[in-house]
Amino acid sequence: MSFFVAALLLVALAILSIPVLVLLLQAVIAFSPLKAAATATGRRPSVAILVPAHNESSGVIATIVSLLPQLQEGDRLVVVADNCSDDTAAVAVGAGAEVRVRTDLSQRGKGYALDFGVRALAAAPPEMVIIVDADCIASPGAIDRIARLALQTGRPVQALFLMYAPNNSGPMKKIAEFAWLVKNLVRPLGYQRLGLPCQLMGSGMAFSWATISTASLANGNIVEDLKLGMDLARACKAPLFCPDALVSSTFPISASGTQTQRTRWEHGHISMMLTEAPPLLLGGLRQRNAGMIALGLDLCVPPLALLTLVGLALFAAAMLFAVLTGNLAPIFVACGVMVALVTAVMLSWWRYGREKLSAGNLAMAVFYVFWKIPLYLKFFVSRQVDWVRSKRDGEL
Repeated sequence: MSFFVAALLLVALAILSIPVLVLLLQAVIAFSPLKAAATATGRRPSVAILVPAHNESSGVIATIVSLLPQLQEGDRLVVVADNCSDDTAAVAVGAGAEVRVRTDLSQRGKGYALDFGVRALAAAPPEMVIIVDADCIASPGAIDRIARLALQTGRPVQALFLMYAPNNSGPMKKIAEFAWLVKNLVRPLGYQRLGLPCQLMGSGMAFSWATISTASLANGNIVEDLKLGMDLARACKAPLFCPDALVSSTFPISASGTQTQRTRWEHGHISMMLTEAPPLLLGGLRQRNAGMIALGLDLCVPPLALLTLVGLALFAAAMLFAVLTGNLAPIFVACGVMVALVTAVMLSWWRYGREKLSAGNLAMAVFYVFWKIPLYLKFFVSRQVDWVRSKRDGEL
């Protein structure tokens, strides 16, 4: 019996070591300071920026204001007011954007809004379509950089998309900001320096017209960006990361908005990890496609809190097994896995996170991990499968 339990623990630890080692590799490669990439050569293509917006009248002006100065002659800024019950459309028009209104309550979600927007552009298609969420700010030069790079490489391009904790936030939101930074900066930067592709992140994405006009967008997937990235990888058009083009947003202050946002992201991520990673890896191996294999391995890395939680659970089980049986093999392996995980986190924090997250707040991450247990349990008993918009600050 003890042999069977030991084998079971070792198999579980071996499976856990895959995402941990992928994360460690990415963190080690990304550890050197982030430097501005060389400017993409060649001309600047014509651009249409699509901004999907559902009841975003309170924040869409700031997004439009950040985008308008980055347009050149012949470019377009199109806001898709999708199933809105507020004055998003009127506000966007007043701010200087082109607006397309979509109303179809039977098909809700960002994917449907994007499909509608792309079809609206078909009469006079641009060379490049760039997607920016309606609660995001595009830093100066971001549109130019990703547009040029997408034209130069013939590949979709993902800008650096960061989420910030609101001013005067408590430690939990600051830890969430750090976890997001690991996911959207450290990990794709490590891959980029190895010449490998990245996942799509949902905002700050550039596509050639040929790519986006034939993509399968009209779906209600709650992580439509991840799905689109997987589809493009299978078509040998895996996205490239552009870390010197920044698009940013802020976590909601309200507890309900934060909870809705996290549940949508993390449940969607876990679902995609379970359903898409194995076939993507197998397809990459069959085709000898390094990009597909890399994205499949990257998709195997769960949210940082969940990865830590599983690691702690297996470490505790291995420790208990060692105390009861005297068999030390599982605990030795568990120690190695946890050392690798802690090393990856500490490298990421030291290089990119310590200016915003103090060592004291980082030490509180264990409480953050346990605080998220209900969210992960909900995945098994009441998984979120439909798109639900997060409440913005000030909304009832």
